[in-house]
Amino acid sequence: MRVLIVRLSAMGDIVHALPLALNAQIGGATVGWLADRRYGGLLAGNPSIERLFLADTRRWRRDPFSPSVWKEIAGLRKALRQFEPDVTLDAQGLWKSALLARLSGAKVISFSAGSRREPSSAVLVGKGVGLTHDAVHIVDQNLSLLAPVGLPVTRSAPDARYLLAKESPAASAFLRTLPSPFALYHPGAAQAEKTWGEENYARLASRLHQDIGLYPAISWGPGDEKRVERLSELLTDAARTPRLDFTGLAAVMARASLFVAGDTGPLHLADALGVTCLALFGPQAHRRNVPERNRPYRGTALGYDEASSVEAVARKAVELVTTPEMTKDPGAEDQGPER
Repeated sequence: MRVLIVRLSAMGDIVHALPLALNAQIGGATVGWLADRRYGGLLAGNPSIERLFLADTRRWRRDPFSPSVWKEIAGLRKALRQFEPDVTLDAQGLWKSALLARLSGAKVISFSAGSRREPSSAVLVGKGVGLTHDAVHIVDQNLSLLAPVGLPVTRSAPDARYLLAKESPAASAFLRTLPSPFALYHPGAAQAEKTWGEENYARLASRLHQDIGLYPAISWGPGDEKRVERLSELLTDAARTPRLDFTGLAAVMARASLFVAGDTGPLHLADALGVTCLALFGPQAHRRNVPERNRPYRGTALGYDEASSVEAVARKAVELVTTPEMTKDPGAEDQGPER
């Protein structure tokens, strides 16, 4: 059986879809994956993926009537059909993902209208899968797409450790400048309500540096520049990662004794690398049930609100770093956030 997975973006969502490829491969399928070109490096080298297809969807949307765009789409269609998938799994549930999934010519299995972000796009789906009440975590929701194909689920935790097999000169050079042990703090997020605040990160980092000797380092990505500048001003002794590709980011994360961030892509990547993570979920995330959706963590998810103190977060961080049994092997599942 040949299976094509369509999950175009973004970082955390692709990480949460990794078990689809792993379980399909374990089940004997040859796996292809169609992703946005910006995230090709996140999937390159994944041993579960036989063929990686990339779509430049951002450029296509900017200039949809360009002859070069239509030529690229035609080329992608040809490549997908040459792969000859028996089934295509659309794990995104959008119009754009469904349209691209149809290019393969295979039957499209995806979430049913009531379980999609863009319900009307279900008209392009050959077999709709409704979500059950026990499919709370997004990983479990993704894995439900394997049932109609007859592929069993034996591994539920995302595993991105394949990224560590490739050398990153930029990451190696940065790591040589860092004292050990160090903690990596990622203050940014795509949505403002998912951020804990630079002042809180600075106080936490200073506390952990003083109490258990964790040198502070700051992680960042596109769109995080202002937050990182503010945190750097508050943590003048903290090192800031250079601009890194996914391989480089993974290399730095893997060396960290602790990774602290909100509900954001880098957190989910660090988790999938087996790094001890302290995931900070605010009140808005709690209302949307985000902490439950984003387990398992190697460390733990900690909910906070306006009454929560930096000291409480620091105590949990110390517990994670100093208690070996608090960290988990890939495949272990956490039972949700503490509050």
